[in-house]
Amino acid sequence: MLSEKMQEALNTQINKELYSSYLYLSMAAWCESVNLSGFANWMTVQAREEVSHAEKFFGYLNERGGRVLLQPIEGPPTEWGSVAEVFGQVLEHEQLVTSLINGLVKLARSEDDYASEAFLQWFVSEQVEEEASASAAVEKLKLAGDRGGGLFMLDREMGTRVFTPPAAE
Repeated sequence: MLSEKMQEALNTQINKELYSSYLYLSMAAWCESVNLSGFANWMTVQAREEVSHAEKFFGYLNERGGRVLLQPIEGPPTEWGSVAEVFGQVLEHEQLVTSLINGLVKLARSEDDYASEAFLQWFVSEQVEEEASASAAVEKLKLAGDRGGGLFMLDREMGTRVFTPPAAE
């Protein structure tokens, strides 16, 4: 059985994961509005991935006898100055999510909740991948600039990303 504190923290994380999905959908909408459909695709795939993360937390809470209590989701920003700015915010956001996951691990350890700590290890590894992916995009955008052939090529590359649901455990 989960402690009240852990249950509350996991419910908060569900909200953060769903907010992440909203944020990436908002970024996808902005990318579409400036005719960058490949970047929009990347963001849409990212949004679906965030929903799958929320679903993992949802399932875990139920499996451990907790209660899922959904909270209102804050509205995301809707305007950016460039795709480089968008991906800079993606990287910052993923770093924030990493800190949230690390906080959950710390809470699990402080409560001797070994099952939750083991569950959270998947997210620790996932955040390494998330930050690396965002960082790589930021660096490629620095090289390509905000206009021209480099941006066109990156947009095409980003359009090839597909959603792959996490493996069932």
